[in-house]
Amino acid sequence: MKQSVNIPNAPAPIGPYSPAIIAGNQLFVSGQIPLNPLDGTFRNGNIEEATTQVMENLKHLVEAAGFHMNDLVKCSIFLKDLANFTAVNEIYSGYFEETPPARETVEISRLPMDAIIEISCIAIKA
Repeated sequence: MKQSVNIPNAPAPIGPYSPAIIAGNQLFVSGQIPLNPLDGTFRNGNIEEATTQVMENLKHLVEAAGFHMNDLVKCSIFLKDLANFTAVNEIYSGYFEETPPARETVEISRLPMDAIIEISCIAIKA
């Protein structure tokens, strides 16, 4: 059985998908781009601002589902420019108090709304 997680602290989906799905003790969070959920602004100006917005969106979804950032076991990061790898890592690492999740980071030619970053994740409650 699966349950959709739709909360006010995350951007509304821009397509036919759920922002997150709970299935048993697992949480699957759809890719998040740098949309500010409070005012709908697209924070795509620089990689630091964009990464912070994406991570905040993920955090709000994870917490709304009753999970914690330390429950994350896998993340996928999609970057428009892999030259931003170090800047993304600096911000990303600040969201994990314990062992960070497994992940891959790939450069991709285009993302929804021409975002410069998108991150999805999977969490498991022990």
